[in-house]
Amino acid sequence: MTADESTAPLAERITERLAGLSPAERKVAEFLRNQATEILFASAGEIGELTGTSDATVVRTAKALGYSGLPELKRQISRQVGKTVRPALRLRNRIEHAGDSAALIDRVFTEAAERVTETHRMTDPAAFSKAVDLLAGAREVFVFGIGLSGVIANYLAMRLVRLGRAARSTDHTGFRLADELLPLRAGDAMVIYSSGRLTTDIEVLLWRANEVGARTILVTDSLGPVLGDRVDVWLAAAHSPSGFTGEALSATIVTDALLLAVAARDDAAATATSDQLTGIRRELLGHNPDLFVPKRGNRRRRKE
Repeated sequence: MTADESTAPLAERITERLAGLSPAERKVAEFLRNQATEILFASAGEIGELTGTSDATVVRTAKALGYSGLPELKRQISRQVGKTVRPALRLRNRIEHAGDSAALIDRVFTEAAERVTETHRMTDPAAFSKAVDLLAGAREVFVFGIGLSGVIANYLAMRLVRLGRAARSTDHTGFRLADELLPLRAGDAMVIYSSGRLTTDIEVLLWRANEVGARTILVTDSLGPVLGDRVDVWLAAAHSPSGFTGEALSATIVTDALLLAVAARDDAAATATSDQLTGIRRELLGHNPDLFVPKRGNRRRRKE
């Protein structure tokens, strides 16, 4: 499948492939075209019930339309809906479709599992290995992310420092970002977390990295095909199609995998740094490890 085909809107794919579908698959395809927003919150089994087919037919239909499965189909619809539907309305839709507590728990855990599986499917081992090479060989790692992505950026930098690596992170934008980019040098690695929004800040980040000769790693849901020829490597992190699970879920798992792989490259340095960190913490506790440990005891009984 070409890049244009992989990003073709759902309605366009259905029109082009409808004639080649079985009768049951056509029923599902027509439902997907007419109820695109609704399927963001529905499982394959629920769509099967609504169309009088089955969950297996729903999955086959998604694949016949050129998707890897229902999760990828939902993610593309989510990106298209996100451009036209206000955030407040998307929140209302999530609330209306959440159901009672039992149903809500099932929806959240089901979507989380789907996102992890989809991210695993999209992960290219060669790209992952190259990203680890860049992190392990960098003079310093500079990490960028805003919003919730900024939390993951800070997490990566903090954990790299704990592995004995030089790293820093920022969630600054605009003119404040310029000061953060000034120390960037050749031999550094830049990691950018962005689910799917291409901003001026990202454009400037890539321009600066290219100017000084720093290497670049992009962790994203949908910007890979857009920026793939402008970064050294990009790693997929499947976004939430419905919003039931947080933006940072997939990126956090990708980050944990990277950190473990970097640690394995030099386990002696990682262990030594961990011992130093423990020593510093001991000094902060005044050599008394029980200083900040809550004492167990009987709770006071409330006076009658």
